[in-house]
Amino acid sequence: MPFRSIPPAAIAVNRPAANGPVVVSVPHAGRIYPPEILAAARVERSHLERLEDGWCDLIAADAIDAGGTVVQALWARAVADCNRGEGQMAPGEVAMSLRNRFSAPGRKERAGLGVIPTRLADCGPLWKRPIDPAALHWRLESLHRPYHAMLAEELAAARDRFGHAILIDLHSMPPIPVGQPGHGARIVVGDHFGATAGAWLVDLVMASAERLDASVSRNQPYAGGHIVRTHGRPGDAIHAVQIEIDRNLYLTPERLPDATRIRELAGWFAEMVAEAGQARPSAEIFPQAAE
Repeated sequence: MPFRSIPPAAIAVNRPAANGPVVVSVPHAGRIYPPEILAAARVERSHLERLEDGWCDLIAADAIDAGGTVVQALWARAVADCNRGEGQMAPGEVAMSLRNRFSAPGRKERAGLGVIPTRLADCGPLWKRPIDPAALHWRLESLHRPYHAMLAEELAAARDRFGHAILIDLHSMPPIPVGQPGHGARIVVGDHFGATAGAWLVDLVMASAERLDASVSRNQPYAGGHIVRTHGRPGDAIHAVQIEIDRNLYLTPERLPDATRIRELAGWFAEMVAEAGQARPSAEIFPQAAE
């Protein structure tokens, strides 16, 4: 896969007319597949599309009017998974020359869901060849690194202006299987067990989600991935939560958007963004003030 300059179409940043402290991240709803990706694929595009958080970007559509800045990956998750760290790959999924860069893979990496998705359970390898150094570099430079750089920039600007910043990382999920922690929950709020956000924000998001009359879980089975763990630093006045929404709440059986349900969820999400934008932490720590 040849190297080329970073295309501006990989990421969109939509800012409100009047900025607030909230930044919304939508990393997995991209539906653009660059020609290089389709050419490298061993499977049909429809298989790659199964990696997407299908259409959850529509839920965030009204957040801009509510004062939130929305950072969205337009390129598909098959290019690179922005919710995985650069070191999250199983050695067996990459070319031999890269294997020393990856060690101690977790369950998701062993399943082929690392920073570059490489396998799905019922269709095997996604790519014609293992990920080599040039392909890894191109994918990270084209999508993953610019996405995180943009999140960091927007969060820093919000904190500088308002004294604190809030990151809401939006995802969708399949129904949680029987026997798995969190089974029955339709919305999961993750703060990495209190590490990425102050309790005031988590309480606000949980209370908002419960108004949907859907079962809500905290940190089970999704405690928050690489995005909130990287950018959520409550001690530095940046608070981050991950929200997972059951796709059955807004998609038809054909996995297409249900207009009525999308409209309801978009209204709910915008209301939550507005509430978070008006909330004020009760006891923030500003390290710069002590320097």
